Amino acid sequence: MDALILVMLVVSGVWLLRAGEQRRRIALLGSFLGKYQIEALMETLTQGYLRALGEEDPERREQILNMLDAAERSVAQQFGSFAVEFSRLDEAQTRVSQLGVALPFADRLFPKATFDVREAFRIHARGLADAAGNHLNRSPRDKAYTMSAELLLMQHTCHWFCRSLATASARTLMRHQTPHAQLVASVAPATRRDYEALLRG
Repeated sequence: MDALILVMLVVSGVWLLRAGEQRRRIALLGSFLGKYQIEALMETLTQGYLRALGEEDPERREQILNMLDAAERSVAQQFGSFAVEFSRLDEAQTRVSQLGVALPFADRLFPKATFDVREAFRIHARGLADAAGNHLNRSPRDKAYTMSAELLLMQHTCHWFCRSLATASARTLMRHQTPHAQLVASVAPATRRDYEALLRG
C-alpha cells in the first residue's frame, strides 16, 4: 500500500509540474500572438478554401481563390512580424522537447532531444511569405493547397511548443483529418527541407 501511495504522489507531482509548465508556455505564446489577427485570418482562409473547393465551376473557383490574396498576404506579414518579435526571447524559454509525451523540464533534462522553436517560426514565416507571394508560380488551387499546409504545420508547431508532439499531432488529426507527416509532405520543398533539418538537429 505504501508503494502505491508513493507512486500516486509521484504521478500527481509530475502532472502538476507538467501542467504548470504548459500554462507558462501557453501564456508566453499568447502574449505575443495576442497582438495579431493570425487565428482569425486562418479561419477566413480555411473557410474560403473550402468554399472554393465546393465550386463546380472552375472559373468561379478561381475567382474565389483570387479574392483570398489579401488575407494570404496579411497572415504571412503578421506571422513574419510575430516571428521577429518572438526571436528576441532567450533560448532557455524557446527549447521544445521532441519526446513523444510531455514531461516536466524535458527540454533541460534531455537537451539533445530538443529544437529551438524560434528557428521553427522563422521557417514557417518564410514558407507563408513564399506561398502568399506564389514564388513557385502555382495555379490558384495549388497555391491554396500549399498555403493550407504551411498554415497547419505552423499551427502544429505552436501546439507542440505549448503541449507536446503527441498532443499537437492528435489535434491536427482530429481537427483537420491530416497526419503530421502528411503536412510535412504537403508544404513547399524549401519549408520541408529546413523543417526536417531543424528536427534532425
